[in-house]
Amino acid sequence: MSTSSPQGFEFVSAMADLESAEDFLDFFGVDYDPAVVQVNRLHILQRFNQYLGQYPQTRLPDHAEYRASLARAYDDFVRSDALTEKVFRVLQRASGITTIPLSAIGRASR
Repeated sequence: MSTSSPQGFEFVSAMADLESAEDFLDFFGVDYDPAVVQVNRLHILQRFNQYLGQYPQTRLPDHAEYRASLARAYDDFVRSDALTEKVFRVLQRASGITTIPLSAIGRASR
């Protein structure tokens, strides 16, 4: 992967020290309600990861893209809740949502 500028490597390096949802929110300057984060911290970080996965794998997102993805992930849980959003597979399965890999489609049992 490449970055769009030399500062990109410094930016990624600085992110390595972030540990909590609050650390990420503070680093990217996203205003947040501690009560929302307290209840949804893992869900916010997982959704953030999902949003980052939508960027091309040929380059790292820039600071603005990381910030926008994190703000969007946080906002998902301001407007909704973990049971509704179902970011973790265990919650998806509990609601009857199952994913099947494309490689498994079309296989005939023998």
